[in-house]
Amino acid sequence: MTEAPLQEPAPGVGEMLRDSLGGIFHWPRLGGRGLALLGGFVALAWLSTALYRVQPDEQGVVLRFGQWVDTTGPGLHVHWPYPIDTALFPKVTKINQVQLGNVAAAGGDPAAGRERQMLTGDENIVEADCAVFWKIRDAGQFLFRVDAPEAAVKIAAEGALRDVISRMPIQSAMSDKRQQIADETRALLQQLLDREQAGIEITQVQLQRVEPPLAVIDAFNDVQRARADQERARNEAEAYAKDILPRARGEAEHTRQDAEAYRTSVVNIAKGEANAFLAELAAYKAAPEVTAWRLYLEAVDEVLKKSQRVLVDTSGKGAAGVTPYMSVGDPRTAPRPYTPPPPGLLETPTGVPMPIPAPRPPGAPK
Repeated sequence: MTEAPLQEPAPGVGEMLRDSLGGIFHWPRLGGRGLALLGGFVALAWLSTALYRVQPDEQGVVLRFGQWVDTTGPGLHVHWPYPIDTALFPKVTKINQVQLGNVAAAGGDPAAGRERQMLTGDENIVEADCAVFWKIRDAGQFLFRVDAPEAAVKIAAEGALRDVISRMPIQSAMSDKRQQIADETRALLQQLLDREQAGIEITQVQLQRVEPPLAVIDAFNDVQRARADQERARNEAEAYAKDILPRARGEAEHTRQDAEAYRTSVVNIAKGEANAFLAELAAYKAAPEVTAWRLYLEAVDEVLKKSQRVLVDTSGKGAAGVTPYMSVGDPRTAPRPYTPPPPGLLETPTGVPMPIPAPRPPGAPK
């Protein structure tokens, strides 16, 4: 009885798969040197992950096994190779904006309008809108200290704005203190974010609208108009007072100066007359007759200046030595010299000459 030949076992699935892949991929046969070169290349590639570059508008945040360990500035830096250390590069020069109380964003929602309402220092209600501009100052704090940076900025900005407006009267908040409110809000908001180490820098706060609520804006405008009328009336009264008081003071000062000038003039004249009298008295004591005769002549001279006609009595003693004197005076009022009428004319009372009548013959009727 002959034995049957032994049959080889059928190839397994694994062997068939290796044979199929071997026909597609031809792995090179590397020796010891090739494996060393391959290992060196892999090691060099792994070590190259330790280098990283930070752009001028970025900050590098180094993470070691997911934990923040360092923040670097622009330039080329080195850290532990991946996956030990990794780096994040947030933009730190980008300006972001947060809008508070945006009417368009609110869509006319009454609840959103109530959220914008704030209480002023004089217990009035206003609605304030503003825009807050911010950027990243410390990338590490920004990424790991704050969960939602934009929401944190919005909440802190609303609190700072309410705090500042609560110390301002409504009229100042709506007119001349707007820039002061914006500056104080920015400073207070920056203090809040720095206290929480948010790594955010507030660059600007723009106060856009500060107005009373729409429900009371008409009544508020009436009150403002009444206050404006009151202020105008007060200004007019002050202007009138400032005009009339200086004028009255000027007139009083002018009257006082006139009185002072009159007093000075009267005193000086009296002093002059007294000094003249004392001088004449001294001259009279020195030479009584001469002084008396001089005073007499001066008095007579003053009297004769005002006389138009002077009569001199020559019958008295020593009258022959007196020279007759007649003042000429005004030629229009001075008496004309007497002129006798021409021969054959008769002088009339009116001074007009007339012919002398012829003699009547004897026996003629009268």
